Amino acid sequence: MTEPQQEWTETIESNHSLFDLKLAEVWRYKDLVYMFVKRDFISGFKQTILGPIWFFVNPLLTTITYLIVFGKIANLPTDGVPQFLFYLSGVTLWNFFSSTLTGTSYTFSGNAGIFGKVYFPRLVTPIATTLSNFMRFGVQFILFLCGWGYYLFKGNVEPNIWVLMTPVLIIMMSLFALGLGMIFSALTTKYRDMQMLLGFGVSLFMYLTPVIYPISSLKGKYRLLADYNPLSPIFECFKYGWLGSGNFTLAQLGISGAIILVILAVGVVIFNTVEKTFMDTV
Repeated sequence: MTEPQQEWTETIESNHSLFDLKLAEVWRYKDLVYMFVKRDFISGFKQTILGPIWFFVNPLLTTITYLIVFGKIANLPTDGVPQFLFYLSGVTLWNFFSSTLTGTSYTFSGNAGIFGKVYFPRLVTPIATTLSNFMRFGVQFILFLCGWGYYLFKGNVEPNIWVLMTPVLIIMMSLFALGLGMIFSALTTKYRDMQMLLGFGVSLFMYLTPVIYPISSLKGKYRLLADYNPLSPIFECFKYGWLGSGNFTLAQLGISGAIILVILAVGVVIFNTVEKTFMDTV
């Protein structure tokens, strides 16, 4: 005698789109975002003597190092901009991008213990990381403004209307870092080698970005590589607006924005795909 076929009365399954950022749900967890931002801020300087002063010390020491190595020893051009201010502007932007990218890339591997115990929108973590780095950028940008104000008073820089593009440029960089970070965070759940590769890749990527040199100094294939870099017109536009020296076009900025949106969309798809099963591999 065969048993009667059972029928399920209720089926539980995921019904959200791969492109769904679930921002409404993230907004309901805004208090958790605040707690993660606070955690990142406190833990970053816990048991340090200088504490938040490192926000200023780090870019200042890096700028001085670049000034000596690339400005004095290598004698790289800065298109007539004071070397200290040129390197400080590049360091300020690059620190924001690289810290956001690397921080976001540890979303799954660095928070597996929390994800395995309680549910909340996984997107909360990379958003909190990005906001934390916005705070760091704000502090370091004040340092840049102090240096910029000094050279402006001396008449060494000529700012223009393009300074108003600064918020747009920062948002573009944050979206680019967020998209790449989500891609790498998904890949590292299965391939831990990607974490070490990312560290090397970020260092290499800096030399493909006009951080320590103006893009006008590049020729041939090196200029072509820089032109394909979505960060190049962002850095050049920032320097042109604040320092009066930069080489970019609106078309380049538009192409950069399009590439960033594509990478962000790919990152969202991969992130939403991996978050369903990452606990089985992390």
